[in-house]
Formats: sequence, structure tokens, C-alpha cells
Amino acid sequence: MKMDETTIARADFEDHTLVRPIEEGGAGFRVAFTVLTLVLLAGWMLFGRQILYGLGVTGLNQPVGWGFYIVNFVFFIGISHAGTLISAILRLSKAEWRRPITRMAEVITVIVLAIGGFHPLLDMGRPDRLLNIFTSGRLQSPLLWDVTAISAYFMASTVYLFIPMIPDIALLRDRGAWPNPLYQFLSWGWEGTPRQEAVLNRAVSIMMVVVIPIAVSVHTVISYIFAMTLQPGWHSTIFGPYFVVGAIFSGIAALMMVMIVMRRVFHLEAYLKQVHFEQLSKLLLVMSLLWFYFTFSEYLTAFFGHEPSEMRVFNYKLTGPYAPYFWGMVAFNFIIPVTILAFHRFRTIPGIFVASFTVVVGMWLERLNIVVPSLANPRLPYPTGFYIPSIVEWGMFAGAIATFILGFVLFARFFPLISVWEIREGREQSVKETSERLEGYLPDETASVLAR
Repeated sequence: MKMDETTIARADFEDHTLVRPIEEGGAGFRVAFTVLTLVLLAGWMLFGRQILYGLGVTGLNQPVGWGFYIVNFVFFIGISHAGTLISAILRLSKAEWRRPITRMAEVITVIVLAIGGFHPLLDMGRPDRLLNIFTSGRLQSPLLWDVTAISAYFMASTVYLFIPMIPDIALLRDRGAWPNPLYQFLSWGWEGTPRQEAVLNRAVSIMMVVVIPIAVSVHTVISYIFAMTLQPGWHSTIFGPYFVVGAIFSGIAALMMVMIVMRRVFHLEAYLKQVHFEQLSKLLLVMSLLWFYFTFSEYLTAFFGHEPSEMRVFNYKLTGPYAPYFWGMVAFNFIIPVTILAFHRFRTIPGIFVASFTVVVGMWLERLNIVVPSLANPRLPYPTGFYIPSIVEWGMFAGAIATFILGFVLFARFFPLISVWEIREGREQSVKETSERLEGYLPDETASVLAR
């Protein structure tokens, strides 16, 4: 469809607004980059200390052999569902309000997948032995399934992020934004011809169908690492869907936090509107209710069975040393977000940010409640353990968060956070699609004549 002068003027304004962080980046960017880099370097120094002295510098012990590293592994991989899964479902359902949010969701996926996938390496006393899973891996092991699923998910998510970026990279190339050789290479000779647009749309359509089952399989396979063992509190058939629901839940919350921060920092109020947060907050509310349903079913089943080994873990969480973490998880994942999101007067931008933040914290607590209490209560007649993370683990956790923020800041420095070409496409199609949809709902003219 040929654009009129008004549409062209709007498109030019959009280009300037959406690439402003790339062209202007000032003192704020340099300060953020410096602080985040220092935190990241501190995390690497602590990792070097762990390599030098071994896992004894951590709080890991017997019988609690998994702690922060595996908790954060499950947590970050879960957040990755914010991107490709949510973005793909919204694209597949042709939800028009998706256009300003899909890219931020996809960027989150790629960054947190890289961070989460690195955490099992932190948990190993001999990281060099990671290669053994490729040379001596057994098909019967869920660990091999996990490596395969995450690798496939990372590759698919990277491709799914990059393909829709090509027209915007070409836009930056043509505007002369620095560094031009990078944009020249990444734009793949894009000229916006009808054939190129057809190939692009076909590739996006294929990837959004492929990535959904891969995303679902990833967190299902991660749940198998726990559920395939006979450890009390882990051996559960509900863990597959429970982990997938939790991943989508935390992913939506993380996406909305990022959207609110980017909206404020880069002044994207004209693009990230109240309607986007309204729609996502409704999804978050539904996921909160689903999470509570799965959690209630899981713990009710354990309590009703009343097996001694299961009840030790059950009591350890609900009334024992981990009770504050368990009830904090319930408050952050259910009570607070449902209270805020169920009432329209609380469902403001600040209220949604608070609800999203509590969900992210609550889902991290959920991972902690899954991993540690079961290991702290061995089935054999050994004393109950207790896990206290050391400064090394806290430092590397801070380094992981700094890596996520730094990755997002760098992406915003070089590429638009909102897809310019998708916004243009939406403007061009809006009038035509609205007319076609109305015609589809209205009765035929012949029917009107017969009615008379």
C-alpha cells in the first residue's frame, strides 16, 4: 500500500524517536556502562577465586549440593519465556497491540538464556568436565536432554530476534548511524523490495511456529531434572506443566518491568501505552491464579499422602527454617499481584510495576523452595542440612543481574528497542483491516433487502 504524506511524516518522526538512544547516547549511558561493567568484573573475579580454591568458598555442603547456582539457572531460563513464547503467541494470534513490545521480549530471551545457560558451569567444581556431556553423554540422562533443548532454544531465539531486525538495521545503515560497517553487514542487503518483504514475513511465520514447542520443551525438560529422581519433594508428575506455567508467569512480569523502565528512560510513552500494560497485566493475573492452582495441588497431594520423607520436606518449608521463604513466595506470587491486578484503580503503571517486581522476586523464591529444602532433608538417617550462601554466590548473582542490564543497555545503544518497520506496517494496515473486519461482522446487503 502506498503511503500518503501524513503517514510518511509519522514514519520519519518514529524513526527519529526510536533511534534516539542510538544517535545521542550521553553521560547516562557512560555512567550505567561503567557501573555495570565494574559489578560484572567483580563477579568474574569471584568466579576466578572459586576456580582457584574450589567450591569450598561457596555455601554448598552436604547434603545441600545445589544452591544459588541451580536456583538462578532455573530462574533465568524461566524468564526467557518472556520473549519468544509470548512474542510468538501474540504474532500467531495477530494481536495488533503486540507491535511495540515484541522486540523487547525477544531481547530478554536471548540475554537471559545466555546467562542461565552459563550457571551450571558455575556449579561445577571442574568446569572443564562440561565437555564430558558431549563426549560421554547418555541418552537416558535428563541432563543431556537439558543441554540439547537449551542449545536449540538459544539458536532458535537468536534467529527469531535477528530476522525481524533486518529492516530496522537497514534503516540505521541508510541514516548513516555509527558504526556503519556493522549495520552494512547485518542488514544483508535489505532494500525493502516486495520479494524481500515476502521472504521476511515467511521466515518470521515459520520461526514463530517452530519456537513455541521448543520453548515449552525447554522448561519441561528442566523440570525432568528434578522430577526424574526419587528425591522427596521433586518426584512429581505435575512438575512439567508447573515449571512451564511458572516460566511464563515470571517471564511476563520481567517483560513488564523492562517495558516500564524503558518507557521512562527513553520517553516511549507514545508507543508503550496504558493498553499494552492492561493487556499484559490481565495475562499476569491469569498466570498468578494458575500458579496458585498448581502450587495448591502440589502441596495438597504431598500432605494428603503423608509419607514420612515427604512430610519432612513439607514441614521444613511450611513451618520450619524455610517457612519465611515459602510464605514470602505465596505473598509475592499470589496475594500481592492478585490484590493489585484484580482491581482497576490499582492497575496503574506504578501498581503494575510493583506487582511485576513482587512476581519476579516470588518466582526466585519458588526456585529456592524447590531446590534447597528437598536436598536439606535426605532420606537416609543423616542430619538435616542448612544452606547459607556465601559472598561468592551473592557476588556472582549480582554479576548475572548486571550482565542482564548491561546487555539490554548495549542493545538499546546499537539497535531500536521497538520495531520501526512493524509500527509502520501496523499504520498502513490499520485502515484496511478495520474496514475488512467491520465488513465481516456486518450482514450482507442481500440479507438486508430480504429482511425488508
